[in-house]
Amino acid sequence: MDNEKVKVLIIGSGPAGYTAAVYAARAGLKPVLYQGGQPGGQLTLTNDVENYPGYPEGINGPQMMVDFQKQAERFGTDIRYGMVTSVDFSGWPHKVTIDEKTTVEAEAVIISTGASAKWLGLESEQRLNGMGVSACAVCDGFFYRGQDVAVVGGGDTAAEEATYLSKLAKKVYMLVRRDELRASKIMQQRVLKAPNIEVLWNTEAVEVLGKDQVEGLKVVNNKTNEERDLEIQGFFVAIGHKPNTDIFKGLLDMDEVGYIKTIPGTSKTKIPGVFATGDAQDKVYRQAVTAAGSGCMGALDAERFLAEKEMEVEAATA
Repeated sequence: MDNEKVKVLIIGSGPAGYTAAVYAARAGLKPVLYQGGQPGGQLTLTNDVENYPGYPEGINGPQMMVDFQKQAERFGTDIRYGMVTSVDFSGWPHKVTIDEKTTVEAEAVIISTGASAKWLGLESEQRLNGMGVSACAVCDGFFYRGQDVAVVGGGDTAAEEATYLSKLAKKVYMLVRRDELRASKIMQQRVLKAPNIEVLWNTEAVEVLGKDQVEGLKVVNNKTNEERDLEIQGFFVAIGHKPNTDIFKGLLDMDEVGYIKTIPGTSKTKIPGVFATGDAQDKVYRQAVTAAGSGCMGALDAERFLAEKEMEVEAATA
């Protein structure tokens, strides 16, 4: 197995990873960034990004990630294809194995592995992803101002998305598999009070209709087996997100879903020299701009950690 030593290793390549790379590279830390299984992260599935500051006309998601990558490379980030297959945080430097064949010894590790939306698994849902199918109302709701949309899910996320969309869309159908909402009482009240939200109980999505964009939704009542078509222009899947953190299980503190816990106000995990940024640790905001901000925090925290380590070594040898 090949061995390599680096100062800063960044795992993941969304807004958090690339921003961490820009800051770390400009600080002279020569970061190495592995892009992971989805280079560019969730934004590569987003056609139009209109809420990121600095793009008055909006920007295409994949193009935005190309811009982030170029900026990171401009300052000397070594960007590589590859998946992290195992990690060892038991000693220092930290050991990270890439594609089961290269071990990287890193003095600081910045985790920016992001999260993935949970999908229903419909072929039509994947085919029309980014063309009317979305997993983020805050990101994409604006495009459906005055139109009819559907939200699938019965928890807090779905209730929040439906409520948010009700302020923009003409009509919001909320598809709930059971005959009750799992959402907290206050979120339930908001949904049931909104005049333009219609909750369809015991209802599941069968197929998203449309060739090049969403034109409707075929649904079925799981009690009566009755099918009907809803005329909608936007379909929002709100059944949760899963952070891409399985590889760190048992090594870092996480919540019950798998979001990495950091010391509040920092990107620091419980292991010195290991930092978590972006959607791998943020289940609340989950926006490109907040991910980028936390990537900056990760790089600054790593820089301070390395400076302190250097001082310790100097003091020990003095």
